[in-house]
Amino acid sequence: MSSVYEQLGGEAAINAAVDVFYRKVLADKYVLPFFEGVDMEKQAAKQKAFLTMVTGGPNSYTGKDMREGHRHLIKMGLNDSHFDHILCHLRSTLAELGVAQNLIDTVISVAESTRDDVLDR
Repeated sequence: MSSVYEQLGGEAAINAAVDVFYRKVLADKYVLPFFEGVDMEKQAAKQKAFLTMVTGGPNSYTGKDMREGHRHLIKMGLNDSHFDHILCHLRSTLAELGVAQNLIDTVISVAESTRDDVLDR
């Protein structure tokens, strides 16, 4: 059976999804403050590597772990409602790109599984 990464369409699909995803995120005034001053090219590259890894593609993720990478955002007020906004953007991005619902559900459940680490609890 092929990996979720392959079912999504591999590198090109992940790249397209991350690009659309961050357009949505950066247009969202509720979560935008957490991205002020962030090098979005580097951020997108990290996100692409992370999504590739967690969907079963080649693992080249070298970013910080979820807790360490988001602690400074928790000090800025990052909470469950912000996490929910990000999941909504991810879900709508995948739907917009024509990803099958079962794959969207799989990707969202993987993202959801990081909630406690991202929110450091």
